[in-house]
Amino acid sequence: MGMRVRKSATLLLVLVFLIASCVMAVNPVFSSAAVAEDSWARKAPMHQARAGLGVIAVNGKIYAIGGTTVSTSNAYRGGFVGTNEEYDPATDTWTYRKPMPTPRAYFAIAAYGNKIYCIGGTVGVSFDERTRFYSYIESDVNEVYDTVTDTWETKKTLPYAQMELQATVVNGKIYVVGGASTYVYDPKNDAWTLKKQAPASHPWPVTVDNRLIVTGEYSKLHGTPKQTIFIYNAETDNWSEGASGPIVVVEGTAAATTGTKAPQKIYVIGLAVEQYPPPSVNQVYDPKADAWTKATAMTTTRKDFDVAVINDILYVIGGHLYLSGQVTSVNEQYMPFGYGTVPPKVSIASPENKNYTSGNVSLVFTLNKPALWMGYSLDGKENITVTGNITLVGLTDGLHNITVYAKDEYGNVGASEPVAFTIITPPTEPFSATALAAAAAALATALVAGALIYYKRKRSH
Repeated sequence: MGMRVRKSATLLLVLVFLIASCVMAVNPVFSSAAVAEDSWARKAPMHQARAGLGVIAVNGKIYAIGGTTVSTSNAYRGGFVGTNEEYDPATDTWTYRKPMPTPRAYFAIAAYGNKIYCIGGTVGVSFDERTRFYSYIESDVNEVYDTVTDTWETKKTLPYAQMELQATVVNGKIYVVGGASTYVYDPKNDAWTLKKQAPASHPWPVTVDNRLIVTGEYSKLHGTPKQTIFIYNAETDNWSEGASGPIVVVEGTAAATTGTKAPQKIYVIGLAVEQYPPPSVNQVYDPKADAWTKATAMTTTRKDFDVAVINDILYVIGGHLYLSGQVTSVNEQYMPFGYGTVPPKVSIASPENKNYTSGNVSLVFTLNKPALWMGYSLDGKENITVTGNITLVGLTDGLHNITVYAKDEYGNVGASEPVAFTIITPPTEPFSATALAAAAAALATALVAGALIYYKRKRSH
């Protein structure tokens, strides 16, 4: 396992200690009332308080892996763990799973299939007697957790040992983004590729419509820092710039809603810069409109946390409480804007916009989420309820059109694009005059032959 060392000034640790010794943060208590959109609710905390951990969602469960158990004032002690806890949002409970083999913090985490990839990070702290500096020992380890078998395995290491990494999956590839590089890992071939570095400092990547989008602090030489969006083009290996956010956010991360249950947006959660004490910030970027809005900030002011998304609901877990520097096990749920207002997306695979030679045509369609009701309208007539794909029987010749509808649990109705198709059944061939003459001749020959046989038999008797 390759490692390298990052130096951090002793003065910084002293300042952190002074800040940590001031005011202790008080955790708020939430009621059990239903949570409205753009609001936070407290959920069951982790068993073990940790910061700098990795949090990821797989098959409806959240996994909180690794991290450090020491406060910011005791950062020189490391406190790195491989703890692996599974959270079930349905029951609001945590369960211990097999720990990560290499205890570490501030690593990249991503999920592909049923597996979780934990890449890089810091595995220890060293002290230089000559310079009086503490140093983080950075790692290139790549360990993979199988959520089905509860086992770990080691894969090809990151080409360059790093910490403070973030990752996301785009088109089956894991993009690992940091301040110094962007690497792409191919899980199928266990291979790494170096790509063009994201322009932002401390970039936070998300995936939107199979596109890699990164947000982070960005400033040109002698320019004013700004919260910027960068979109990656895999074909050209280049980054393009989107709109800037109103507030520069640090010590946080970003997460995206998919558009299944909440509108497709990117939530940037962390602390505001150039303010003391820095307030929590929750900014929302709309990739379609290329515009920003403000949202309700996280109630527990903290850093070094991570976030996971299940069914378009955000779960922000762990971290260091900002004022005290203590580690926390807090688990806060955020209900995004417009939750429960997105209708099902319906797509028709068959019939297609073409001619069919039979009056029996398959109706095949897909939905992006479960539906309480499905139906179709043929040629503008009343909807006919279905429970899935069927065969349309006895369609008459001519032009037809069909639209499929679906209603979700919130009463939102989605409709497919209408599909026009034509039925042209082949005509039945009539008997021609030649065919009739041939048939008559054959019949006459058969009659004559039969008469001759009868005559001969009668003569023989």
